[in-house]
Amino acid sequence: MGQSASTAAISSRREFNHSQRYKSKSTAVISPMHADESSAELPDGTAYDYISNLPDECLACIFQSLSSGDRKRCSLVCRRWLRIEGQSRHRLSLNAQSELLPMIPSLFSRFDVVTKLALKCDRRSVSVGDDALILISQKCRNLTRLKLRACRELTDAGMSVFAKNCKGLKKLSCGSCTFGAKGMNAVLDNCSTLEELSVKRLRGITDGAAAEPIGPGVAASSLKTVCLKELYNGQCFGPLIIGAKNLRTLKLFRCSGDWDKLLQLVTDRVTSLVEIHLERIQVTDVGLAAISNCLDLEIMHLVKTPECTNLGLAAVAERCKLLRKLHIDGWKANRIGDEGLIAVAKCCPNLQELVLIGVNPTRVSLEVLASNCQNLERLALCGSDTVGDVEISCIAAKCVALKKLCIKSCPVSDHGMEALAGGCPNLVKVKVKKCRAVTTEGADWLRARREYVVVNLDSGEAEHQDASDGGVQENGIEFPPQMVQPSVASSRNTRSTSFKTRLGLLSGRSLVACTLRRWSSGNSSSRNS
Repeated sequence: MGQSASTAAISSRREFNHSQRYKSKSTAVISPMHADESSAELPDGTAYDYISNLPDECLACIFQSLSSGDRKRCSLVCRRWLRIEGQSRHRLSLNAQSELLPMIPSLFSRFDVVTKLALKCDRRSVSVGDDALILISQKCRNLTRLKLRACRELTDAGMSVFAKNCKGLKKLSCGSCTFGAKGMNAVLDNCSTLEELSVKRLRGITDGAAAEPIGPGVAASSLKTVCLKELYNGQCFGPLIIGAKNLRTLKLFRCSGDWDKLLQLVTDRVTSLVEIHLERIQVTDVGLAAISNCLDLEIMHLVKTPECTNLGLAAVAERCKLLRKLHIDGWKANRIGDEGLIAVAKCCPNLQELVLIGVNPTRVSLEVLASNCQNLERLALCGSDTVGDVEISCIAAKCVALKKLCIKSCPVSDHGMEALAGGCPNLVKVKVKKCRAVTTEGADWLRARREYVVVNLDSGEAEHQDASDGGVQENGIEFPPQMVQPSVASSRNTRSTSFKTRLGLLSGRSLVACTLRRWSSGNSSSRNS
């Protein structure tokens, strides 16, 4: 009597849904918009679980919007949620210790649609070996991304079988592994859709002239990004780089050997490069002249390459007129200065981001940069002995488009802050660190005059400038923006707090790295190729 239509419909379906429902007090009750309050309860007084009628696909979409921890908690609610959560999880990060092997069948029976997998082992533990990797490749034939960290028990044989089973791999990142050239060549010969390759400390590559060449393989035609870090004989990847006709990003960090000749060979054959990072490698103006053949170059990082001079930088600027981002860590060698920067200013009007560390520009070059580079939005000046109040006043007066400014360990005072108060009309953020002549009062005065500008001041004691060790120049590129990877079994961090503290102090990345990382993710307007 007086029963609504929705209540009648619920009663008619009650027997059908009873076996499929999971009744839980923790499950939220979602009432129909026009239902009576009594319709939210069953005759026995139990709250009706409307989520049980939600299709699996909708529930999977909800799970994919949750964090890793929340997803794991949801999987404990009921068997249905456990099943759906596992079947909708595409990313998985596992503790790759040897004890993982017997758990692989059950893990990948639950997570049977994983396409992105990370296997990370603690450096003091025994990692999984070939048997585990082969078993995973048999269970996850649709794998598109694989990250290996400290998996020292993997050999060329295991990588070869993996490559044959997972031919759809698009991204491979390996660090501190011990397989060698044969394993890497197996991946390149079988994975025809590989787009990104990142290799760090690959111990299995033979040092010296006897090293087996790597590449090009069938992957060369699809490869777009190559990143090599801390390799004794990274030049054995030469055939791969030269053969990658569609390569767009090349990053070389702390790899031994003379790179001038290889860069000449690469740029003669690969002209599609838009991004190049060179850090602590042996390269001279000859190598920079070779890079100038990449007419589409937009991003270049030169970090602690003391043999590169104004001449080489000018050669790049004169031909690479599309340059948008330029990072230079001159290591205070005074080989790059006004002359090279003026060449950049005159030839690269699209410059949007300029980072100078250990470089000593003066008002002469800064004026030309401000006048010619009307799109300059982000500027960082770190460890520059010549950047004082006069230079900051010049920036304030002429850099009309500037939005973010970072100054570190420069002889700037409150007078420079006063100049910023009246210039740079589009300024939104200023960071000042280790500029001892800038006082709290000066920063407060700037905040008062420019209330919409965020001013961060850290006037700590000046220290040795070393912002490029894994800092600004490596922000996130080791692999593309980091994705949140849910962890089923996470490794315990055995490094002591004191070791972390010492490592953090030595890296010197705190201010500039964080600043540029946010700048790059929030404000970069990269061109569509």
